[in-house]
Amino acid sequence: MHHKTVLDNGTRIVSERLEHYRSVSLGIWVDVGSRDEVTADNGVSHFIEHMVFKGTQQRDSLQIAKELDAIGGLSNAFTGKEHTCFHSKVLDKHFPQLAEILSDIFLNPRFDDTDMSRERQVILQEIGMLEDTPDEHIHVVFNRLFWPDHPIGMSVLGTGESVAAINRETITGHIKRFYTPERIIIAAAGNIDHDGLVAFFEPLFESMRTEDESPTRSAPRTNAGLSCITKDLEQAHICLGGRAPHLKSDLRFACAIFNTMLGGNMSSRLFQEIRENRGLAYSVYSFLSAYIDTGLLGVYVGTDPAEVNRVLGLVKKEIGKMQNGGLTQTELEAAREHLVGGIFLGAESTDTRMMRLAKNEFVFGRYMDFDELVSGLEAVTLDEVVAVAKETFETGQVSLTTLGPVSEQELDLSCLDFGVD
Repeated sequence: MHHKTVLDNGTRIVSERLEHYRSVSLGIWVDVGSRDEVTADNGVSHFIEHMVFKGTQQRDSLQIAKELDAIGGLSNAFTGKEHTCFHSKVLDKHFPQLAEILSDIFLNPRFDDTDMSRERQVILQEIGMLEDTPDEHIHVVFNRLFWPDHPIGMSVLGTGESVAAINRETITGHIKRFYTPERIIIAAAGNIDHDGLVAFFEPLFESMRTEDESPTRSAPRTNAGLSCITKDLEQAHICLGGRAPHLKSDLRFACAIFNTMLGGNMSSRLFQEIRENRGLAYSVYSFLSAYIDTGLLGVYVGTDPAEVNRVLGLVKKEIGKMQNGGLTQTELEAAREHLVGGIFLGAESTDTRMMRLAKNEFVFGRYMDFDELVSGLEAVTLDEVVAVAKETFETGQVSLTTLGPVSEQELDLSCLDFGVD
């Protein structure tokens, strides 16, 4: 059973009670991420995520760690392009202690200058590690190319330059603008009583107020571009993609099925053709990144530098087949069942259920049950999958990034001419 309470100041508390579970997952969410930043403070949302665990007026970082460990808490936090979340999972008997600790670090972080200096170095190491991981770094480069001159294309981590410039004033200013009650969702799933949840959190959060008008987000434009970064690596890393439906689009279900059929699992077109049939890559997949007002469907491949054009040609060929209707009802049913299976298998985790509660509230403003998701997938037709394939990979609308020992002059860019043999 799911429940929702909206406090007088706009803070939302959502929960799902699962009486047969022994655990509870709790998350405190804020509707803010890297897309709400500017170039100069890029990475500030992620910096704040790190800093809240470094101490409050009552606890230092060691006390926080010890108290969470003592209740068996599996605690973490993450920052995305649109949301920040602080979450933990414990046995139901330890929920009161968890709720008190998470509330304290969220509401009372001290942002000590010494802690900030130390954590800045940790984040700079994190950025360096990402840049030394080409199969991850290429996605950062591609996003910057695909959404140019817009914060949604910036890295969640920020850059070395921007992180070095972030100070206490930057952080407190960001919190004042974005950590406002109407942007906060407290979500819990597991063996938890909703009335008890509200009774605990309402006194702590009801005093929060929005001092200024909440900033609004601007919609990004997508870009068809080319970025070829030459680097001495063993492999050439390839990322190409085009615009996809946003999170509220009626075509989001058809796009999810198209992504699964194209490169979303081991039986997908790209995995079978490029890895299994030809042995040209160890890692090959397609991916879907959907946001509130934009989306991206892309393909990643890591291959031998001498095989880049061959691989790009195969990607184009397989997409072309799908655009021309070379799909079967059997493939559609298999992709649909793969997605439905993932939905229900994930439902066995209180973490997954807690995150679904919050994300559905952010996007749709309501609870969306599993039957509604399955119905959306079951309604998808082959014609809709073909239409999404054509719209996503449209000539003149696709971006391509390569990273490795390949120059732009060596690339056969006819791979971007979809619909042309």
